[in-house]
Amino acid sequence: MNIIALPAFSDNYIWLLHDGRRALVVDPGDAQPVLKALHSTGLDLEAILVTHHHPDHTAGVSELREATGATVWGPAREAIPEPFIPLHDGDTVTALGVAWSVLDVPGHTAGHIAFWASDIDGAPLLFCGDTLFSGGCGRLFEGTPAQMLASLDRLAALPGNTRVCCTHEYTLSNLRFARAVEPGNAALQQYEQDCMALRQREQPTLPSTLATELQINPFLRSREASVKGAVQAWRSTADDAAAVFASLRQWKNEFR
Repeated sequence: MNIIALPAFSDNYIWLLHDGRRALVVDPGDAQPVLKALHSTGLDLEAILVTHHHPDHTAGVSELREATGATVWGPAREAIPEPFIPLHDGDTVTALGVAWSVLDVPGHTAGHIAFWASDIDGAPLLFCGDTLFSGGCGRLFEGTPAQMLASLDRLAALPGNTRVCCTHEYTLSNLRFARAVEPGNAALQQYEQDCMALRQREQPTLPSTLATELQINPFLRSREASVKGAVQAWRSTADDAAAVFASLRQWKNEFR
């Protein structure tokens, strides 16, 4: 299997996975990068996986379906361009001969889902949309802090070698905030240097891994004493897990 991050808009990635003949794409907000990649490689698009309803993840769906005949799967509780096969938590999608587990991960949107495969070329693979970013998480447009915390907990429980395919190149800005939260985190400092080197070579910082995110991502570390203490020192009396997470997210919203 080959995985390619197709740049779109200013900072989106449309993920394309292929076996040399057939392909699937995830969250195609723009059809043109996908059609160009299919044309240049001679691949047949078999499936379109959608994590949530925002236009920068769905605006290319109809054009791609009409051009290729690909089957579209998406969250049952969100408005995805019709026709599509609606998915619920616990469902399994088979695409490219791979079984993809569907996980409900609300928070960024109310019906957001993720797709996880247990073994592709020796390691798991996660398409998580805008729920989890490298060094960060999505804004809470429709869900609550408690929902997002539960969603991130669910993703954090996946195997550490899971490759994390986020849909935005937000990593360096996220890591700037992460350093403000945990300035003494050596793993974070090294990861930031590695990511800066990738961007200087105009390469994606993604995919990350869950093991890395558990070391450097404050939103997966909100129960750690270092993160909780930083949140309380910021301007919060938050103590329980959901309140600490809510304050951490608000701090990130205001961070410049």
